[in-house]
Amino acid sequence: MNDPKNMNQNQINIELSDEVGEGIYSNLAVITHSNSEFVVDFIKLMPGVPKAKVKSRIILTPQHAKRLYRALKENIGKFEAIHGQIKEMEGGDFPFQLNGPAGQA
Repeated sequence: MNDPKNMNQNQINIELSDEVGEGIYSNLAVITHSNSEFVVDFIKLMPGVPKAKVKSRIILTPQHAKRLYRALKENIGKFEAIHGQIKEMEGGDFPFQLNGPAGQA
């Protein structure tokens, strides 16, 4: 039988402010890494505008990056099981060089 005291110790209370809950639109992510961290920059790229802004930067340990990868893979699988395969756009590569820092191992 589950002990209510143990259940409370294993729960995390996560708070989401209204501002963060609104989210930030991103249509491009640039990922770089070092031997100790992964950096994911979420960018809003607008057609015909030569300059794009990083809207959010998330820094993860390699362990958290791998957990995020697994969670995304699992959730994409669930989404596609319900809604069908997500089609990638043909020619999805960007016709320009991003000139960001190169990933390092």
